[in-house]
Amino acid sequence: MNILTRLTIAATLAVTALGASDASATDITFYYPIAVGGPITKVVDDYVAEFSKTHPDITVKPVYTGSYQDSIVKAMTAAKAGNAPDVAVLLSTDMFTLIDDELIEPYDAIAKSESDQAWIKSFYPAFMENSQADGHTWGIPFQRSTIVQYWNKDAFKAAGLDPEKPPANWDEMVAFGKKLTKRDASGAVTQWGLEIPSSGFPYWLFQALTTQNGAILANQDGTKVAYNDPKVVEALQFFADLSQKHEVMPKGVIDWGTTPKDFFEGKTAMMWTTTGNLTNVRSNAKFAFGVAALPSKVRGGSPTGGGNIYIFKSGDKARQAAALEFARFLSTPERAADWGIATGYVATRPDAWQTDAMKKYVSGFASAAVARDQLKEAVAELSTHDNQRVTKALNDALQAVLTGVKPAKPALDEAQAEATRILARYQP
Repeated sequence: MNILTRLTIAATLAVTALGASDASATDITFYYPIAVGGPITKVVDDYVAEFSKTHPDITVKPVYTGSYQDSIVKAMTAAKAGNAPDVAVLLSTDMFTLIDDELIEPYDAIAKSESDQAWIKSFYPAFMENSQADGHTWGIPFQRSTIVQYWNKDAFKAAGLDPEKPPANWDEMVAFGKKLTKRDASGAVTQWGLEIPSSGFPYWLFQALTTQNGAILANQDGTKVAYNDPKVVEALQFFADLSQKHEVMPKGVIDWGTTPKDFFEGKTAMMWTTTGNLTNVRSNAKFAFGVAALPSKVRGGSPTGGGNIYIFKSGDKARQAAALEFARFLSTPERAADWGIATGYVATRPDAWQTDAMKKYVSGFASAAVARDQLKEAVAELSTHDNQRVTKALNDALQAVLTGVKPAKPALDEAQAEATRILARYQP
């Protein structure tokens, strides 16, 4: 055999081997929302690159899909067109919608080994309340949160308040807010005492108030709501009173996206927002600030929030197995800790807090553990079948009351009637 023949055979074998390698490789698409500040895309890109090194037979294509609202629309549209993502981070509250449209696989249908089952059981129970239904696990907690209160310690000191003591209850929040609200000579407000956002996720921030007042907005099955419960009406009246009566908060709708900026710029001395903004605040606040659990009324507490990892139906066992492997990779203790440090989200499993990296982080920044500690009083985020329409009914009521268009009880009666109508088809 001459050298030319040997080279030809070698080249043919190389191409054949390359083709076989390509054929055995599994490509999966990963939808990820960009919903809070910070260098999120770089962190996700780094995770994908790290996964590729340890899983050379799986190629992950990340697709950054905008807000959570944009992401669920894009994922459902793609799925119905036969081009679903293989794995996606979407709101935990999207679970019932994804189940009803038969778009996602329950983890227990594909994660069957003892190791898989131990992994599913490794997360905080508070986060699993929005991850499990009908005896199945549909989502794995990834970027999960609670609402916390942030305060400007310099502003507290200037107002004669103890900079190390945030408001512990509703009465203190109003009293502190009045001392912190500053006006110029013309009476125009230059610094508000408090901002609780009422756009973007208004029902979520409001649910913190209803939780503190002892109300639960929906049942575990997602089939009934209690929007016009007297405790809910009282909570909404208090929400409106913060601006309309006590004048410690701007009137009307307060924008979710600009509230942290208002805090950085000294336009508000206190704010409620997701712990997912913690790293953003730490990077941009040019003053000493504090982070604490939310104030209480009849109890303390906050709804959980944030996104889960869902695996979409594809009919391709190799892709589903690859998606499961990627989900497991994203949620190891080490990566959960790293994600929490990078973003401010709550590391979703107890063993993540025992990693050296997290221990070191918390020892130098105790505020990082506030949202975790608040989990013992946390409740499931409002989530129902046909969730977007049911929450819209509540959001519309909130907007009407906060803008002074309607009183609290009639607005919530209307929201209850609309939600009950929408959920009628899901009653047993």
